[in-house]
Amino acid sequence: MSTRKTHRYTTAEYLELERAAEAKSEFVNGQIFLMSGASRRHNLITSNLLRELSSQLRGRPCETYGSDMRVRVPEAGLYTYPDVVVACGEPVFEDRHVDTLLNPTLLVEVLSPSTEAYDRGRKFEYYRRLTSLREYLVVSQDAPHVDRFAVDDLGRWTLTDASGLEATLELSSVECSLRLVDVFDRIDFGSDDVADTP
Repeated sequence: MSTRKTHRYTTAEYLELERAAEAKSEFVNGQIFLMSGASRRHNLITSNLLRELSSQLRGRPCETYGSDMRVRVPEAGLYTYPDVVVACGEPVFEDRHVDTLLNPTLLVEVLSPSTEAYDRGRKFEYYRRLTSLREYLVVSQDAPHVDRFAVDDLGRWTLTDASGLEATLELSSVECSLRLVDVFDRIDFGSDDVADTP
């Protein structure tokens, strides 16, 4: 991400600019950060996740969104675009535009070299402030590996992971199973297509 300007924006200013913009930007505590493009591998993994989750959630009271659904974390001053979002129950939106979700159940980030530290660190810290959030997945691009963070009824987050194309990851918050062979369908780990555009 790169800083657009050093000016501190209000949330209203950000939303007005963002809704008129051609490119997406993340908003963190008054600053706007332009989002970079994604690699072929990143896009394939995201599409695979959306396909698998949407298929398993068909007919159930959950909605699956791609990376165009903005999520707000009010307590962190954050507006962001996770790669995959699932909201179960009645989705709650910030305003009549119905483009900023407030109550995700599951969030997924496909890791990129330029964002991995942020996605695992500060961004996850922000996400944990969402009382609706039950699970957070971080998905590797360079190996068949997924880390799953889940919160229990006492607010404690625990990590489980799945590695290898033969592995399956159970998602308790949405009652779905992800086979890594499906998550990483059409991914050639021997190719150079890894890094997202900085």
